[in-house]
Amino acid sequence: MSVSFSLEGKTAVVTGAGRGLGAAIAKALSGAGARIVLIGRNPEPLEEAGKAIARAGGEASVEVCDVTDADAIACTIEAIGHVDILVNNAGIAHRAEFSDVSEAAWDEVMAVNLKGPFLATRAVLPGMIERRAGKVINVVSVVGELGRPFIVPYSTSKGGLKMMTRALSTEVAKHNVQVNGIGPGYFVTEMNRAIMDDIFLYEARVARVPAARWGDPADLGGAAVFLASRASDYVTGQVIYVDGGLSSSC
Repeated sequence: MSVSFSLEGKTAVVTGAGRGLGAAIAKALSGAGARIVLIGRNPEPLEEAGKAIARAGGEASVEVCDVTDADAIACTIEAIGHVDILVNNAGIAHRAEFSDVSEAAWDEVMAVNLKGPFLATRAVLPGMIERRAGKVINVVSVVGELGRPFIVPYSTSKGGLKMMTRALSTEVAKHNVQVNGIGPGYFVTEMNRAIMDDIFLYEARVARVPAARWGDPADLGGAAVFLASRASDYVTGQVIYVDGGLSSSC
């Protein structure tokens, strides 16, 4: 592996890392040499993800933490210590017509998808700024860029995270800290189970993708390693859409 893409000696924290996109990103970063800290609310999937990394020859530890709890995430990051890479991946979705979205559902989506990245990033930034080195990667979404019905809370939260990425990047660039985003399109994950189980809805979604397929979580690995590595030291405030061409065709 080119030294520019090597993550040897680096510590990467990945939130929402127990399954799906988070687990795949963690595995990719581990494959590039990083020590991984898996964060999530449920210990069982985190432990399984950690075992998978260990079986592949990597090093991973688990921290059970609710990213929406300011004190909990601050204490967790303090206990981890040196953090070189933060991947804000934890996220939830709520599918409903806008008029049927409850205030509680709206608040929960905003808390996990937008407040969580704010709290985690705020916790790691002082150390990164002091060391004049750091990578923050926010997992946004193609629907933070493109309008879609029945997921207004999710789209709003991801659009906000995209703008947090861009705005924060301008603030910390002078400290040699890069803040970027990955924008997945349609991916085969549990979050999209309702769509995948509806053959007509699923095929309609596939038909919109120029690549003629949904993404596999492993498809995010290359973009994640690039944004976590020295190869992206002059890249900040950007979102790489990993969507099979969806955002280019709509």
